[in-house]
Amino acid sequence: MIIIHAMNDLPLPRAVSGTLDSMMRVMPAVVVAGARQTGKSTLARAFGQPVRATGPRHAARDARRYLSLDDLDVLDLARRDPDALVRGSRPVTLDEVQREPDLLSAVKREIDRERRPGRFLLTGSANLLLMRRVSESLAGRASYLTLWPMTRREQLGLGRRGIWENLVKSPDQDWLDVVTEHPADPEDWRALARRGGFPVPAVHLDAPAERAIWFDGYVRTYLERDLQALSSIAALPDFRRLMRAAALRIGALLNQTKVGRDIGLAQPTVHRWLNLLETSYLLARIPAYSVNRTKRLIKAPKLYWSDTGLAMYLSQEDEPRGAHLESLVLQDLLAWRDSRPRRAEVLHWRTTTGEEVDFVIEVDGAVLPIEVKATRHPRLGDTAGLRAFRAEYHRTTRAGLLLHGGDSVEWITPGVLAAPWWRVV
Repeated sequence: MIIIHAMNDLPLPRAVSGTLDSMMRVMPAVVVAGARQTGKSTLARAFGQPVRATGPRHAARDARRYLSLDDLDVLDLARRDPDALVRGSRPVTLDEVQREPDLLSAVKREIDRERRPGRFLLTGSANLLLMRRVSESLAGRASYLTLWPMTRREQLGLGRRGIWENLVKSPDQDWLDVVTEHPADPEDWRALARRGGFPVPAVHLDAPAERAIWFDGYVRTYLERDLQALSSIAALPDFRRLMRAAALRIGALLNQTKVGRDIGLAQPTVHRWLNLLETSYLLARIPAYSVNRTKRLIKAPKLYWSDTGLAMYLSQEDEPRGAHLESLVLQDLLAWRDSRPRRAEVLHWRTTTGEEVDFVIEVDGAVLPIEVKATRHPRLGDTAGLRAFRAEYHRTTRAGLLLHGGDSVEWITPGVLAAPWWRVV
């Protein structure tokens, strides 16, 4: 299993390691993308440890070359002679490949010259498929895997995401047993929201002041270096104000015109800069579930940050809100979604009359509605959105799930299971 190491040298497994291994045994190239400091380089280096082949179709992972484009000499060679950089019989890991997107064309040529599983492991701190400078997608030659900030169970050393797959594969009537049979200890979601999921502040730093110093350095590095590699931004103070405005709107419907009006920016500028944040895996826009049967629906996406700790630093909020608990649930859902062999969709649902469900999961031909409430004592009224959704889509929807901040697990109403967030996430 692929791991990172905490300061006490205990291994912390990453949940995507099995998915990465499976992809590398089939595809000539795998691209691992995610925000800076999510652990991509550690993951890539760990994958280079020698592993014996298990059959003729499985390439042995031995003596991989590791090259980082953060190394200026490597970057220079990638620009001058990319074919020389990737040529050879040994498998190679190319870290931070977004710094020279044209390198992907050389990777394509080398794969077409000799196609075998596991030849290339590429990492990038930007979504290569969304970058305008990238003309080569490696279609048919590469699988793509997203490494999100660490899940709660990864931080606990369990190397897992939440129990979403268990719920998906179990009949609705068994959900109460599924939730309670998995051991889990109560946790204060506010503490988790403050530390977020980036490995350093989440695992290595205990004091809020230390985490604030780390987040400040992270934002400065992003603004002054990584952002400039994606797009030339001269008005960095304006961009930082946009980041704060977006952090204050976590969990809210995105209205780009209103955001621009509030901070004095034109809507096209807001649109472009939000796209850059999304390309950098710092923002996540959750689309609306738009299957319209009898109700008029709101089609605007909801806005979230990929890391609650960073969002709270940017918004300068001392106390987490219910929207931050929603974001913690979403972070775990995204980590689960992007490691499934068959991709699921994470959406939200809201009608023009105010009925809403925080998350709607489209998976395996059915939909699973999820509502998140920070209350410790959920009531029947907290299920109104779930009940409305299930009544509207009764032919395809499964039971609803109400995640809350308390301790009780119960069918709060027929078709809606109330469960503590920490038993599921």
